[in-house]
Amino acid sequence: MANPAGGPRTSPAVSAIDWQAVGREAVAHLQALIRLDTTNPPGNERIATDYIAQVLDREGVPYDVIESAPLRASLVARVRGNGKKAPFLLNAHTDVVPAERDRWRHDPFSGEEHEGCIWGRGAIDMKNMAAMSLTILVVLRRLGVRLDRDLIFAAVADEEAGSRLGSRFLVEAHPELVRAEYVLNEIGGYSYYFGDSVFYPIQVAEKGICWFELVAQGTAGHGSMPRPDNAVVRIGRAIEALGRVRLPQHNTPVVESFLRRLAEQASFPQSKAMPLLLSPKLAGILLDVLGRTDPEQAIQINALLRNTTSPTVLSGGTKVNVIPSTASVKVDGRIIPGQTVKSFLDEIQAVVGHDVKVNVSESWEGTVFNAETPLFDLLSRTLERHHPGSIPVPFMIPGFTDSHAYALLGATCYGFSPVKMPPGMNYPKLYHGHDERIPIDGFLWGLRVLFDVVHEFCADHG
Repeated sequence: MANPAGGPRTSPAVSAIDWQAVGREAVAHLQALIRLDTTNPPGNERIATDYIAQVLDREGVPYDVIESAPLRASLVARVRGNGKKAPFLLNAHTDVVPAERDRWRHDPFSGEEHEGCIWGRGAIDMKNMAAMSLTILVVLRRLGVRLDRDLIFAAVADEEAGSRLGSRFLVEAHPELVRAEYVLNEIGGYSYYFGDSVFYPIQVAEKGICWFELVAQGTAGHGSMPRPDNAVVRIGRAIEALGRVRLPQHNTPVVESFLRRLAEQASFPQSKAMPLLLSPKLAGILLDVLGRTDPEQAIQINALLRNTTSPTVLSGGTKVNVIPSTASVKVDGRIIPGQTVKSFLDEIQAVVGHDVKVNVSESWEGTVFNAETPLFDLLSRTLERHHPGSIPVPFMIPGFTDSHAYALLGATCYGFSPVKMPPGMNYPKLYHGHDERIPIDGFLWGLRVLFDVVHEFCADHG
């Protein structure tokens, strides 16, 4: 049924939804999921899939639970349509990164409400999307909404460790469960304040990864007699070199467009400075200036312009008075779309030198999805309707998501787990940080946005 005001097409049953009750239900799912400790490692996503399965059992929604390893479970639920169109998939990973409890203001696995927010590990990354997707699937099933394409919800394991036991396992071993034309996933549809404007980045591209270890060798000996080939000193020099360098700049069409859109809405001098970030000769100087006034924004923009490395795990000797023969550091490397793993490793070797060895543990290249689709247009229109005056923009994230796996099946994937953030709350900083939380009002706003998208795109409106 068409809306005379130009809004989404709705049926009487959908128009009569009690959104306060549905919102309470979604918040309760979010809190319950946060309270399940699915820290990866070790994962134990089975407790999350068991919770989701209990909800689906009550509602009569069919699903499959797939274990790639003991307790490493993913769940795939499906509400069938009439098959006129190809399936549509909502994705959420249920594992979370570790949390240092003593560094949080509220317990990271409490799911408690404080200051208008739900607090806990996974509130943003990304049990919020799991709670929204579960709620939407259930509501559509209860209402008996007819669909012209299958609606799939995948709650997957292991994204935080590279997706090998989650979405990649499903794609490789059970593609029939998750094959879809479109996928909505994480990191997109959030409020991004710039100057007097509010943008809503929609992820259409993501970096690849190259997780590697640098290994330095030296001569073992007594700590009382310093040696020039000390392996710890060698690895320290390599770490310092990586920490100081900005790798070569590689502009991409998505990032170029994003920065120019920001510039169009900015006042002087930002309106002139933002496009200059695309100049490799000037970008470093501008990022240094920006870093003195807004270090978080400088960090985020820098990561969009080049391959990056972050040393994360350092290993060396075992006794204070023994010089070890080997020292190593694990490094999180991220690769700009269009660059190869080989070209990235060439950049790394040029920085650290050839007296340290590079051992790659996991790698794949970046991914870009077409933004010229009916779904992207719908995402933009829906955001504009729910937040008049806002500006949806295609965006690249500096990390990766499960979308890289679904792309192997030919899906078009967008990062779109909508949430309305208040000014001053930095959305990217909440990812993997202390005090992760989501505004309740913003979460409920996102639930309505996502519901409208799914209903408009999947329902049989004939």
